[in-house]
Amino acid sequence: MGEEPVRLTALVSGQVQGVGFRWWTRCRALELGLVGQAANLPDGRVQVSAEGARGDCERLVELLRGGATPGDVDGVQASFGPAEGGFTGFVER
Repeated sequence: MGEEPVRLTALVSGQVQGVGFRWWTRCRALELGLVGQAANLPDGRVQVSAEGARGDCERLVELLRGGATPGDVDGVQASFGPAEGGFTGFVER
């Protein structure tokens, strides 16, 4: 019996636009087998929406907070909810 997928929504603040952050996030998400997107927000943050196993989504949050990202992450606000579907692959927006 498999684990029910979840949706991660993470708001990442700091210097995260124009530094390859969304591409880096996409690579890490695909390595973890997640689907979703990373999108620039008008206020300078990046919103990461990802779906998959909760453990894999939690690992992505750890990576976002881990200090090895491009740019300079000041904070990550993460929340989890039920998977909604609708994603194919992982895209940058």
